Amino acid sequence: MADALYSAAILRLKLAGEGAHRLAAPDGSAARVSPVCGSKVVADVEAPDGRIAALALDASRACTLGQASAAVVAERGVGMDAAALTAARAALADFLAGRRDDAPEGWAMFAPARGHRARHPSILLPLDAVLAALVAAAQAAA
Repeated sequence: MADALYSAAILRLKLAGEGAHRLAAPDGSAARVSPVCGSKVVADVEAPDGRIAALALDASRACTLGQASAAVVAERGVGMDAAALTAARAALADFLAGRRDDAPEGWAMFAPARGHRARHPSILLPLDAVLAALVAAAQAAA
């Protein structure tokens, strides 16, 4: 199980996502904790028009899969708005659950986790944190 689940690609992403990356003056911030494993991800966004202009994730207290997922979100999230991010999260959740065969762009290396349902919340955690940070940014702007 561990060999297939923690591939070289996942471990490389983990190294990219494991640090405490934060923005100096975010428009919105949010933390999310996985109820399954206790992993924690903190997201900071600058989104002056509702679209992510800058994004940072502190995944230093997340598991390997959460840190790897945070690296993908950090790479792909800039330029997205809440609707695009929600669609990406739904597509990833459907892929992990086996409701669709194709992975969203950038997420194919998480295919071995499909058979490990308890790992899905950790993979989705960075997306949930960024979505919550976007909500916080919108509330602060209102």
